[in-house]
Amino acid sequence: MEYAELYNGVKMPMLGFGVYQIPEYEAAKNAVSTALKIGYRLIDTAQSYMNEKAVGDAIKESGISRKEIFITTKLWIQDFSYDGAIKATELSMERLGVDYIDLMLLHQPMGDYINAWRGLEKLYQEKKLKAIGMANCYPHVLVDLCETFAVKPMLNQVEMHPFFQQQLNLDTMKEYHVVPEAWAPFNEGLHNFFQNPVLTEIGNKYGKTAAQVALRWNIQRGVIVIPKSVHEDRMRQNFDVFDFTLSQEDMEEIKTMDIGHSEIVNHFDPQWIKLLHKWKF
Repeated sequence: MEYAELYNGVKMPMLGFGVYQIPEYEAAKNAVSTALKIGYRLIDTAQSYMNEKAVGDAIKESGISRKEIFITTKLWIQDFSYDGAIKATELSMERLGVDYIDLMLLHQPMGDYINAWRGLEKLYQEKKLKAIGMANCYPHVLVDLCETFAVKPMLNQVEMHPFFQQQLNLDTMKEYHVVPEAWAPFNEGLHNFFQNPVLTEIGNKYGKTAAQVALRWNIQRGVIVIPKSVHEDRMRQNFDVFDFTLSQEDMEEIKTMDIGHSEIVNHFDPQWIKLLHKWKF
């Protein structure tokens, strides 16, 4: 396993297991249990995924020391206020069955995220949160946060894959020592991702799949990845990306795949923002 180091010295694995779209208790618990047996030690959940309890129960029943497992969860917009962030974090800790959370993110930079951040700062200072960060921050929002607060975001989790590479965002994070993390590292299968000819051809040189090439590409850019699957064989395949290195030529070829925008969500669409504000969990 390779590790990233947040600017406060906290280390986290470069590869984790995401549990988005697994709201059913048994399915989520079984998936996390399997991931832990394979060797994953970073588990990424969120209040909006509605599976924090399943994640916590799987971790507890695994018998693995709490110190060995890095737990990330996220607060939703409905709790974005100073007091709301504190209370919602306490609920997450209760559902997860832990007395601290390794990394807490604000899921969207919307609503009263400024005061919610202040709430996270307090919990960080009290050591209930080992690290705090943001999700879905585009460069202009990230810069504003970093220039505003003494405790800057330590990590920014955004959509990043070969078709949406976000190089400006990546460069901005590097400038402020914010660690990048990629959700949807497979573009949710769009563009025939798993049989993509460019990724497949590169993978053939190393005996790897298109998916493994995409994960390795992000890792070599310094981006943490959190692929999700409920199939054990795919979980194992996603975990097997540390025994090869893409050449600079490979990296440059993948760079040409960028279309410059998301095909999954459009954070610049007013209707999408209205929809996010209506969701309650």
